Amino acid sequence: MKKEKNPYRKAGQSLLEFIDRSPTPYHAVSELGRMLKSAGFRQLDEADGWDLAPGGKYFAVRNGSSLAAFVVGSKPPETAGFKIIGAHTDSPNLRLKPNPVYEKNGYAQLGVEVYGGVLLSSWADRDLSLAGRAVLRPGNGLPVSRLLKIERPILRIPLLAIHLNRSVNEKGLVLNPQTHLPPILTLAGGKPKTGNALKDLVAREAGVKPEDILSLDLSLYDTQKSAFGGLDGEFLFAPRLDNLASCHAAAAAFLDTGGQDPATRAVVFYDHEEVGSQTAQGGGSPFLKDVLERAASASKKPREAFIRAVARSFFISADMAHAVHPNYPELHDANHMPVVNKGPVIKTNAGQRYATDGVSSAHFETLCERAGVTAQKFVMRSDLACGSTIGPVTAANLGIRAVDVGNPMLSMHSAREMAGAKDHWDMIRVFREFFTTKLG
Repeated sequence: MKKEKNPYRKAGQSLLEFIDRSPTPYHAVSELGRMLKSAGFRQLDEADGWDLAPGGKYFAVRNGSSLAAFVVGSKPPETAGFKIIGAHTDSPNLRLKPNPVYEKNGYAQLGVEVYGGVLLSSWADRDLSLAGRAVLRPGNGLPVSRLLKIERPILRIPLLAIHLNRSVNEKGLVLNPQTHLPPILTLAGGKPKTGNALKDLVAREAGVKPEDILSLDLSLYDTQKSAFGGLDGEFLFAPRLDNLASCHAAAAAFLDTGGQDPATRAVVFYDHEEVGSQTAQGGGSPFLKDVLERAASASKKPREAFIRAVARSFFISADMAHAVHPNYPELHDANHMPVVNKGPVIKTNAGQRYATDGVSSAHFETLCERAGVTAQKFVMRSDLACGSTIGPVTAANLGIRAVDVGNPMLSMHSAREMAGAKDHWDMIRVFREFFTTKLG
């Protein structure tokens, strides 16, 4: 991929490379950690005591798939507050079952589970591979995890030929996750035995012995590279734009914001948003609260200091938004039709599926104005169910002012999605404005 000079092309290229290096939340957090360390951040262990200094740059990782980073402000948090942007590292996909390999009708296949709200048909007839982590037998002590990404295509979910399913174009494609989604790995009856084929493959890729593999957390991913698309390269074609694009925008703005600030600046990247956030490393966990409390612990009254700090703080929940689809415009509210490359979207919902209210919406729109960016608005049709984000659960956990925003996109939750290159650059600019503007 050639280097770009145009700001939004350069930001888009950086995003596409980040996505290709991050097929799973484990890889995304590893990549984010690498970026932070390169910028002088020090990794902290949650099990250790933290000795924090004004201006200090730190981050912590939970279970390898969630990360929180912060820069200690020049003033105590109870007087200057926290500026926080949050996003999630996971995307809908197909995940391997614990004992996945089985033989059927001459093929060796892998059993999979559906993770999140997957557009199932989008995973068919693609050149797929595996990524995640292998948990290995230790020499001594606790088991150790090792990242794994098999670069070449080894799996495929072939669709049934139209000759055997003549009515598919009239009745639509219906896929049963148990019987129709297991990908083909190889032919049955080969040597070594197909039951050992997966573990042998992982062992070779990880450079370990098969007997040293205790367990696997593996997902399928599409090996096709991310790319610019459209007549003038105005679009981004990639997997996992929801929500690695928001992670990248938050990280880019966070790392680009130099200098001392009275407030403590922070970013948090949660796992498991796509399945409800209620895990130890999800948005429903105390992970962010734990980190922020420790950042405010230097006070003689740390609990009171934390409560005061949160009252002065603001949280931006960043998650991609639904752009109006030109072929299905009737599925959007007529007065709320976000368009790709027309700016970030402020999301609202009367049922509090988003954390936005009138005040927080106005605050974000003001940030957009200062950055020279136009904001759009989204609300779901009143006769359609609305999804949710980490915004409401974070706002509830902390009691913090919050807004839900995201860039408009098409094909959300498909194996391959579509968004705007200019939007990504604009969101970075707004996030920079947030990190450099005094909290109200």
